[in-house]
Amino acid sequence: MVEIKFYSEKTRRFYRLVKTETWPYLEISGIRMHRSDTIDPKTDAVLKIRALGNIYGTILDSCTGLGYTAILAARNKNVKKVITIEKDENVILIARQNPYSRELFENEKIELIVEDAFLETQKFKDEYFNFIIHDPPRISIAPELYSLEFYRRLFRILKRNGKILHYVGRPGIRQGKRYIKGIIKRLRLAGFSRIKKDDSSLSLIIEKTG
Repeated sequence: MVEIKFYSEKTRRFYRLVKTETWPYLEISGIRMHRSDTIDPKTDAVLKIRALGNIYGTILDSCTGLGYTAILAARNKNVKKVITIEKDENVILIARQNPYSRELFENEKIELIVEDAFLETQKFKDEYFNFIIHDPPRISIAPELYSLEFYRRLFRILKRNGKILHYVGRPGIRQGKRYIKGIIKRLRLAGFSRIKKDDSSLSLIIEKTG
């Protein structure tokens, strides 16, 4: 695999694809976009899909990145379609050069939308998705993807009895309690009542009860 790294004048960010023993991870201006400390990016993506249980139907992957979760979701025979959204064209450029992202562009079950997820989610019909994978950049980079308004949109487009995996990571102990508490509070205000932590994927599993 050829090393990929470059600076974008448009975004004023430095992009780098970093090799691991399995699938590479993306780094933007020194910030890793995948888990790669205790587990590798491939295992991370597998754990996220596994945490949702038996997936099926139509799935939204709100932040494409290198497309790993979209690819794994689409491989499931019971999944009919995966819609995945990425606003950063530089990330898509890297994904096109990453051999482990090839299925993102070749699997007919995957629809890639290069737009802003915060705006794009307004366009979907009510109760359109069976499952949603929400793995956003950290809150300091994309606060709108952690907002009450965005969570309300996810509630609207998720089917009853549908599930969301919301990656939250492992923030520091002091800030972590406030950070997670704030996310859960906004999710409840948006209408979600069943929320649990999944330690393996460092995520919240959120259900829209019928």
